[in-house]
Amino acid sequence: MNKDFTNKFCLTVIIMKAHVDKDTCIGCGLCPSVAPEVFQMDDDGKAEEIVESVPESSSDAAKEAADSCPVNAITVE
Repeated sequence: MNKDFTNKFCLTVIIMKAHVDKDTCIGCGLCPSVAPEVFQMDDDGKAEEIVESVPESSSDAAKEAADSCPVNAITVE
């Protein structure tokens, strides 16, 4: 195999993070119902993220949870 060919490719990894603003969250429970692998409800009845970075397989669900949040308490970037 040609060395030049193998060195021309690189892998770009995009790390997506989710965050819940607990001051804004009303505890409706929608986000963990949409993306249970990313969000859960804490002991205070507020949503919280349970992963440091959103798994690629859960990125669409995490975005849907953010878009569905009635008070816009979730950011996914």
